[in-house]
Amino acid sequence: MRSLRVYVLECLRVPDQAMGRAMPNTNYDLPLSGIVLAGGLSSRMGRDKALIQVEGVPLLRRVCDVALSCIGQVSGQVSGQVYIVTPWPERYVDILPEACRVVREVPLPEESTPHGPLVGFAQGLAHVETDWVLLLACDLPQLKAEIVQAWVKQLQQTQENAIDQRSRYAIALLPRNPKGWEPLCGFYRRQCLPSLTEFINQGGRSFQRWLAQHPVQELLVSDTRPFFNCNTPADLEQLEIQN
Repeated sequence: MRSLRVYVLECLRVPDQAMGRAMPNTNYDLPLSGIVLAGGLSSRMGRDKALIQVEGVPLLRRVCDVALSCIGQVSGQVSGQVYIVTPWPERYVDILPEACRVVREVPLPEESTPHGPLVGFAQGLAHVETDWVLLLACDLPQLKAEIVQAWVKQLQQTQENAIDQRSRYAIALLPRNPKGWEPLCGFYRRQCLPSLTEFINQGGRSFQRWLAQHPVQELLVSDTRPFFNCNTPADLEQLEIQN
């Protein structure tokens, strides 16, 4: 049986870059870390979408800056860390903020095909020390810092005002769409790692199927544009028209 527990994950410090350093600029009572997934093959795009520039900034860098802006300070100290999970750390080292750490995503034993974002999330989550983590895909060009900061406040209020079992024991706070949850743009409890590891070790690779086994609370959003992701050249063309 496969096991994530045997993995030794490589965590690399990203040096200062000419593009500057994004620092936390918010204050929360809720310690929070961030994970940005950059492990997709971009097969439908035809090139690495993490490196595609939007308004002169690579997509991956844009999302990392958003994540960093949402890692608040508790008692004057930065509460968490932002981790970039990718099989190709060397590919992105020149565009990432200095404050981020890179976790080298490693293949599962006896598997040669891509294993998808669920495994990447588990490998990143193994490094997280805060109770909650913000998970983001790297290809969200319309995601803005002020939007996610409002979500963080909603998370904090949800925890302060938890009055039922779903809000008290939910493993995640995620937006919904007509097809299900938005798993790559929301918040997860660190304590979900054992159940996630067990699901993966049993062959599970679907976020939706894993989430269906646990209580999840809905993140209330009024605008769905932040969830737009660039998967194809047509998506990129649509984004350019909108901008």
